[in-house]
Amino acid sequence: MLEQFDKAFENRLRLQIMSVLAANEYYDFNALKDLLNATDGNLASHLKALEKEEYIVVTKSFIGRKPNTQYAASAKGKEAFRKHLEALTSLIQQQKNNN
Repeated sequence: MLEQFDKAFENRLRLQIMSVLAANEYYDFNALKDLLNATDGNLASHLKALEKEEYIVVTKSFIGRKPNTQYAASAKGKEAFRKHLEALTSLIQQQKNNN
């Protein structure tokens, strides 16, 4: 059962990031930072970890002269997140049945 859990989502902030990206088409860095009440460095390191797993897609652009970085969940990321949530649901259900 525990092997179904994805280590990439063990961290609270990464779990929150994927939750936001699963529910939205994309989110930009500053909006994620504000929503999740994260520091620049902390958010950037967790986004980098999800990017390394190829769970998110990063798009960099400019709005006027300001750089803008947007993040979206990749198909691989959505599938991994779905499986992780199913494992959580299964564990919860198993515990309910044992009580």
